Parts: sequence; structure tokens; C-alpha cells
Amino acid sequence: MLRRARDTGRTMLNFLARRIAQIVPTLFFVSVLIFSLQQLLPGDPALVMAGEERDPAVIEQIRQQYKLDQPIPVQYVYWLKGVLTGNFGESLRNKMPVRELIAQKLPVTLQLGSMAIVIAFCIGIPAGIISAVKKGTAWDYGANLFALWGISTPNFWLGILLIFLFSIKLGWLPASGYVPLTENWRASLAATIMPAFVLGNAISAILMRHTRSAMLQVLESDYVRTARAKGLSERSVILKHAMRNALTPIITLGALELGTLLSGAVLTEQIFSIPGFGKLIVDAVFNRDYAVVQGVVLVTATVYITLNLIADVAYVLVNPRLRG
Repeated sequence: MLRRARDTGRTMLNFLARRIAQIVPTLFFVSVLIFSLQQLLPGDPALVMAGEERDPAVIEQIRQQYKLDQPIPVQYVYWLKGVLTGNFGESLRNKMPVRELIAQKLPVTLQLGSMAIVIAFCIGIPAGIISAVKKGTAWDYGANLFALWGISTPNFWLGILLIFLFSIKLGWLPASGYVPLTENWRASLAATIMPAFVLGNAISAILMRHTRSAMLQVLESDYVRTARAKGLSERSVILKHAMRNALTPIITLGALELGTLLSGAVLTEQIFSIPGFGKLIVDAVFNRDYAVVQGVVLVTATVYITLNLIADVAYVLVNPRLRG
């Protein structure tokens, strides 16, 4: 038993080592791409930092200070050195270190995205399972109608509707704003439950469709028919045999959707006045705040890749046959 546990642990370590070895060159390529595309944006950073006066002496000093007078490959090396030490530069707009801005905004969107994913999983997966098990019945048609509604409903319309109902009419929840979890967890959940539901609504519809498709394939497999032939209860067949093997694509999809929420929740954050990560990058692009754009996009890519790694580990734990 102990030897088997050691072999399993060694296998998992080898699996993690292979995945991490793939992540390092991916992040390097992403960093090169981010820095290169940044150079294509219109405008001169030195002119933006110099302000309205634009004294040539000041502009030249700024170019030397931020290495803008160096060739682009040299600028990239300086930028990469700073990134590796946690220095993403300074925001041109508010003169704050980009690292501090990211530290302020990222937890907000992570909380919002995590709540949205939990809501999506709690709605989408049970609905998909019921739809597959009750194929061709009213339950199946109802679940598919829900999925169609979730995918078709615009986030801004659903957000406004929820604000009108729960904030204006019933007065149960705040219409906008954000309270950190560390200050007051009840107020924080009250402020984020509506935007989280708006984001989770569309994701739950996608999860429902994928869960239904995966469950239908699994329910037709030989080992499920064998489990039924052995006299196992339908509940045991569905939950212990079919659902476990159908979870693999769902876990991957959930991780990808959470990564998408990091930069894709801009409209919802705007409606509910939540100072999140998506709003930060949009403001940075409009204000030509180059250091913020580079830092935010790099962190977003890193979190996205990390979530993929977590998804890989999770579905290997769910299905050990994938470890090889």
C-alpha cells in the first residue's frame, strides 16, 4: 500500500514537472508578444509623461530614465528584468507602481469570478445531468430552454433588471459598489452576488450544454451498461460511474471560463461600479498607460496558464488513466 502511494506521488510529480516545463517557454513567448504589440500602439510614452508643456529637455530626460532611447530588444531586456523582480513599472496616469494597482484590483475580480464559477457549477452541472438522464422528457426540454436563455441574455440587460428588482423595488441588495471581504464579508457578498449571478448565468448555460453532451456519451459506454447489469442502483450508476468520467471536459471548461472572466467582466463591473481587473485594463488602454497594459496582460496570461495547470491536475486526479 505504501509503495503504491509512493508510485502515485512520483507519477504526479513527473506530471507536474512536464506541465511546468511547458509553461516556462509559453510565458516567455507571451512576454515577447505583449511587449512587441505594445510598441504598435499609437502615441509616444515620453510625450504622454511630459505633460502639456513638452519641454524637449524634459522629454529627453524621460527617454533616458525609462530607456526609451534604447533599441526595442534592449528595452525588452530591461522590462523583463523588472518583471522577474516584481517591478512592472509605474502608472503614467496616477504615478502608482503597477504592482500595487494589480494587487488592489486582481482580488476583486478573482472574488467576483470565483463566485460566478461556483454559481455556474451549482446550476449548470445538475441541469446538464438531469437533461441527459431525462433525455426527451419535459426536464430535458426545460434544461435546454434554460441554456438558450442563458446564452442569449445580454449581461447588461440582466444586470439592470436585477438592480431594478432587488435594489430598487425590494431593497434587499446594494445597487452598486464594492466592499472587501476583509472589511465586512456579509457586505462584500451582498455587493457581489448580483454581478456574480450575471456572469455565472451565461457560463452555467455553457456548462449545462457540455455536461449534457458528456453525460450522454458516458451513459452509452460499456462500463455503464455493465454497472447496470450488476444490479447497481441508477443513482449509483450516474453519480459514481457516469458523472466522474464526464467531469474531465467540464473541469477544463470551468478553468478556462474563470480565466476569461479576469478580462471579460468589464461590462458587468461597469454596471455595478466594481473596481475590478477588467476595468483597469480598459482604462489603461484608453489612457495609453503602457506600463499598466503590459503588467495587467502579463498577469492575466499567467493566471490563465496557471488555471489550465490546475485543471490538468484536477482532471488527472479525477481520471488517473490520464497520468501517463
